[in-house]
This record gives sequence, structure tokens and C-alpha cells, in this order.
Amino acid sequence: MNHTMKWVYDDGGASNYYKGPAYDCVTRAIAIATGRDYKEVLDIVNDYVRKEPLDERYVRNARNGVKKEITDKLLKDLGFKWVPTMKFGQGCKVHLRDDELPSGTIIVKLSKHICCIKDKIIHDTFNPTRDTGQGSKRCVYGYWIIKES
Repeated sequence: MNHTMKWVYDDGGASNYYKGPAYDCVTRAIAIATGRDYKEVLDIVNDYVRKEPLDERYVRNARNGVKKEITDKLLKDLGFKWVPTMKFGQGCKVHLRDDELPSGTIIVKLSKHICCIKDKIIHDTFNPTRDTGQGSKRCVYGYWIIKES
């Protein structure tokens, strides 16, 4: 059975404010997962980005990418819990497939990308599965879920 995840185009509301490409997957994923307005989330993410020491590799704007350490701190502060699916040197154990990830709303960490999954449907501006026809081989390093109160 093919466990390829369905994908729907979802920019998290970015097109209400901006046109053209951006490296804003952190902002988009948070906006989609929380239902918050894209611009509101962008302002929050930019606050985190601008507090970090200047790094030549990153422009201080969340639409140009966000460092892993900032993403981790931000999601923790927003009430998300990290669930690792891979340990260093272990190899990939969980893939971007509907039979390997939980139901509900999660934000998954992939290589150089994060995206939101709602009820096993990917919400993103492109399909990140790298599907081979036999199901996705894209490795999931872990995911964030909303902590239970």
C-alpha cells in the first residue's frame, strides 16, 4: 500500500502581504498550525531573529530563513513540544508518510525545511515529499506538537 501523504497548497496567508518567493517556511508553518495571521506570526519570528547576534549567513528577516536554534526556541516559547524521530548516527527511521506520522496538527522538521501537517495532509507552498511512487523517502528528523495543558 502506498502511504504517500496528500498535499494542499497553503501559504499561511503570506500572499495577503507579499508577492514572490521567500524562504519563510518557519513563519508559514506556524501561521498554518496555529491559525494566526501570517503578518502577526512574521512579526513574532522577526523579533526572535533580530535578538540574535549578527551572523553573516543570515539576513535579519524571517522571510529570508531562520536558523535552527531560533526556530527551536521560538516553537518552545509558543507552547510546542519537540518529538525527535532520529538520533545522531542512527539513520532515518521516520519518513514523510501518512503511516509513520501521527494525526492532528504537527510541524515537521525536514532537511533545510519545515512544514505543517494537519490530519496527515501536508499544508505548504510545494510538495516536499520527494515521492518515488512507492511512498516518500523524505526523512523526518522530528516534529513539534502543541503541548497538552
